[in-house]
Amino acid sequence: MAESIVQYKDVHKSFGDIDVLKGIDLDIQPAEKVALIGPSGSGKTTIIRMLMTLEEPTMGVIDVGGRNLWQMEKKGEWVRADDPHLHSIRGDIGMVFQHFNLFPHMTILENCMLAPVLVKNESKKEVKATAVEMLEKVGLGDKIELYPAQLSGGQKQRVAMARALMMRPKVMLFDEVTSALDPELVGEVLEVIRDLAKEGEMAMILVTHEMDFALDIADRVVFLNDGVIEEEGHPEDILVNPKSERLQDFLSRFTVNR
Repeated sequence: MAESIVQYKDVHKSFGDIDVLKGIDLDIQPAEKVALIGPSGSGKTTIIRMLMTLEEPTMGVIDVGGRNLWQMEKKGEWVRADDPHLHSIRGDIGMVFQHFNLFPHMTILENCMLAPVLVKNESKKEVKATAVEMLEKVGLGDKIELYPAQLSGGQKQRVAMARALMMRPKVMLFDEVTSALDPELVGEVLEVIRDLAKEGEMAMILVTHEMDFALDIADRVVFLNDGVIEEEGHPEDILVNPKSERLQDFLSRFTVNR
C-alpha cells in the first residue's frame, strides 16, 4: 500500500462544550475516492474544514503528504504551525463548497485565473490558457466571458470546480456540493465530479447525501455518527449491506439502487 496522502490520527474537535469529533483515525490513499456520509452534526464537514485549515483540531494530528499540517518543528520542538507552513501544505488541497463563492464583478475566466496569479505568481498568459482548459473540462468553455449572475446554479458550481482545479491539488474536497442546487441541476454537477474521478489522479473526499452517487464513485464509504467513525468499507458493503443498527437506520431514509 502506498503512503497515505492524508492521515487523521486521534483527531478531536470541540466547539465550547460540544465535542464534534471524538477521536478520528482515517487514512486516505493517493488517488483514493472516499465518501463521508452520516446525519447532520456527525462531524463530516468539520473533518474536511480542518484539512482546508478552516478549523483547527482540538487534539490529534493531521498529516498531508507526510507533513504535519497543524504543527511544525522549530528549534527542536513541535509548535503550532505558522501561516507560511499552513499555506505551503494547503497548496496541495482544493475545496468546493456548498455555495459557490464566486466574485460577482469578475467573469468566470477571471474568477479561475485569480488564485494562480496572486498566490503562485504565475504569468497571466499561461494561467489564462489553463483556465480555458479547466472551464472546457467542466463543460463551460463557451461561457468564459460571462459573469456569475448570468449562470445557473449548476454552472456556478462547475465554475467553482474549475477554479479549485486551477491550483492542481493532490486532494480535492467536496462539501455537499449539490445541496444548494435545484434538483434538475444536481445531475450535471455530479457528472462533472464523476468524470474527474475517472481521471484517477486526485484523491477525493466527498461529503454527500447522494447515496447512489457514492455507491458509483467511491472506493470507500465512511459512516460518521455522533463524532466517531461508526462503520467504513467498500461502498457495496456499507450502502447495500450495512452492519450496525445506526447505519441501517440512517440508510432507511434513502433509496439505494445497486
